[in-house]
Amino acid sequence: MAATGRTRAALLAGPALTPEEQSRLDALLARRLAGEPLQYLEGRAPFGPVELRVDRRALIPRPETEQLWELAVGLLGEAGPGTPLVDVGTGSGALALALKAAFPTAPVYGTDVSPAALQLAGENAATAGLELTLLEGDLLNPLPAALRGRVEMIVSNPPYVSEAEWAALADEIRLHEPREALVAGPEGTEVLARLADAAYWWLGVGGWLVCEIGETQGAAALGLFAAYEREVRLDLAGRPRFLVARRGAPCCR
Repeated sequence: MAATGRTRAALLAGPALTPEEQSRLDALLARRLAGEPLQYLEGRAPFGPVELRVDRRALIPRPETEQLWELAVGLLGEAGPGTPLVDVGTGSGALALALKAAFPTAPVYGTDVSPAALQLAGENAATAGLELTLLEGDLLNPLPAALRGRVEMIVSNPPYVSEAEWAALADEIRLHEPREALVAGPEGTEVLARLADAAYWWLGVGGWLVCEIGETQGAAALGLFAAYEREVRLDLAGRPRFLVARRGAPCCR
């Protein structure tokens, strides 16, 4: 399908390839045999209610991150024009676009330090016909000041891999996906720590933060988010994967 542009049904009905199609297929097979991820070869990846263009500018969306989106939607229930939602480290725009699809009238912001990733997110937003506000900068810093203390939900799949874990990752990940979107630092919790501190001042009282964490980081994450009502939830494989935090009244800080 990627090599020919034909549908699955069309290929089943007539599987013969033209020389040009065979050449494209051979080139794709060679790249796959060299370890390049399938999603980059196809150039597309489904994510919840949207389909994304994916390439080396951003991480390939994982099933765990899609579960994060489902968790966030369930916690929110509903969101409208007065309910700002923020995706920190938006990458391809996966979480931001899926939130916008679920809550079409809510203002959705996506931040990222990578101009290339933001460009990809913008392309995906245009293709999906969904309106996002995309801002370049670190964590929540680029948000408009008027949102401070008013954000209803922050979602994030932040870098949470340690330097040692990065060295041990499969070549398929390490040689092809952007390192800066994966590695947080020597401990792996450096970005989580900064997000815990910054998010408190942007969330409204009762506002939610849902972020992905490493499966060994549950206890550390609970400690980092001690100023919030918080819990760690499991992914579909039963591993600690999501930190769910809620801001209480200012007296609880």
